[in-house]
Amino acid sequence: MPFPVFGGTPRHRRPRSPGFALCALLVLSACNPTFNWRELRPEGTPLQALMPCKPETATRPVPLDGGAPTDLHMHSCEAGGLTFAVAWAELGDAARVPGALSGWRRASLGAVRVDPARADDPAMAWNAAVSGATVVQGLTAQGSNHAGQPVQVRAAHFARGTQVYQAAVYGPAPSDEVTGAFFDGLKLP
Repeated sequence: MPFPVFGGTPRHRRPRSPGFALCALLVLSACNPTFNWRELRPEGTPLQALMPCKPETATRPVPLDGGAPTDLHMHSCEAGGLTFAVAWAELGDAARVPGALSGWRRASLGAVRVDPARADDPAMAWNAAVSGATVVQGLTAQGSNHAGQPVQVRAAHFARGTQVYQAAVYGPAPSDEVTGAFFDGLKLP
């Protein structure tokens, strides 16, 4: 009986070797990288960022500068055992920017159980750069997560006009290659 789709007779297939299955698995896994970089353009801001995974989005009110709560817009995801986060807020008043950035730096340290008073410690600074930002402050620290496990944070707190931003990577041992790609992808055109 002819094979209806191809008009011929079906052929008997030889069983594939275990090596073929392993090769096929390796090829398929190469199509699904740990860090699948994509552009993020948060609505309401000119920021362009690169995220290594599809971020989840949330908004919540927070008192960034000790004043009235401000809507903080967050985008975060996890890849390769690391958490990547980009957040921003519109302050509406340029006079609030320094206090908001300072408060955010202290909160970043508190999140990894490091004394927030050390936010201005030169040992915790790193030379962060964000194209188009008028103020950029880099922060790096070794602390612990909520379960007491070691965690490092590398964050950039920056501003342009009345908008303030944070981009951060949290994890046990973020590589310079991955954090470099993340922070190099930040732009305020």
